Amino acid sequence: MRRNDFDVTDKIRTTDPAGVAAEVMRLYHGLYPAGRSRPMEHAFEDVTLMYRGRHPDYHPCDTEYHDIQHVLDVTLAMARLLDGYERGRRGEAPLPPDVFSVGVVTALFHDCGYLRRRHDHRHLHGGEYTLTHVSRGSHFLRDYLPRIGLRKHAAAAAQLVHFTGYERPVDTIRLADPLLRRVGEILGTADIIAQMSDRCYLEKCRDRLYPEFVLGGLARRKMPDGQTVTMFESGDDLVRKTPGFYANASKRLDQQLHRAYRYAEHHFDGRRNFYVEQMNKNVSYAEIVAEVMTDNSPGGLLRRRPPRTVQPALHAQA
Repeated sequence: MRRNDFDVTDKIRTTDPAGVAAEVMRLYHGLYPAGRSRPMEHAFEDVTLMYRGRHPDYHPCDTEYHDIQHVLDVTLAMARLLDGYERGRRGEAPLPPDVFSVGVVTALFHDCGYLRRRHDHRHLHGGEYTLTHVSRGSHFLRDYLPRIGLRKHAAAAAQLVHFTGYERPVDTIRLADPLLRRVGEILGTADIIAQMSDRCYLEKCRDRLYPEFVLGGLARRKMPDGQTVTMFESGDDLVRKTPGFYANASKRLDQQLHRAYRYAEHHFDGRRNFYVEQMNKNVSYAEIVAEVMTDNSPGGLLRRRPPRTVQPALHAQA
């Protein structure tokens, strides 16, 4: 049985930065035996320091849903999709090693906008940055890439990260290079398929994502006419609405991100797409849970225990 802190293949522990880094480097050197992997290695070191609160400029991660496990899971999915792209491309542009590196580094820091800087006395929790975290990550990447030897791609990375969010419509993201745009679509795909294939996805939505939505102003939205609309009444309500979210995510994957999830099949030797399989299992179970869930039965079918990577004192409180 698949373990709660492992990837879709149950082989890579997604709470272990060193383990994920080793797998990403294996894939990279499988494609580029003489490639320069130090920028990615440096990025893994820095993201670990940041999320664990050992970086001089950042508080430790306090968002339980958007934690280091999510970041590592997305990064692993990103590397696998890039590997599948390069191994299975037919008539598509070849993927240079530095572009592979940029894709991985951008995945590592795609949610760093949730991290609070140490001089931030205005915000008490990273979840308050929900609506602006992608732009904050974009600014970070523009400054960070030159420091690890990827200056040439700093401006592109600042655009690529927007494929993971909803601050900008996909067709307005400014990337003229078709290959870089495809890498952006792969990144947006990795973000969706990694989290929705997590074995504890539904439990995380109920117990972790909902509190972040409350802090970030997504549970209740103020409309242009001044009226406040409740989007999600509770964590259970968020789970009930998961099948609808999945339908919208599927449209985004197919229509805006142009089915980049298919590259996983090339990575897995054309036999299976583990990500899509696990996503379908999760949404099917969400449909069952939604049918039996009532106000007096708050998600009793969801009993898996997600691993904890955030210090208990920092947990979000809805």
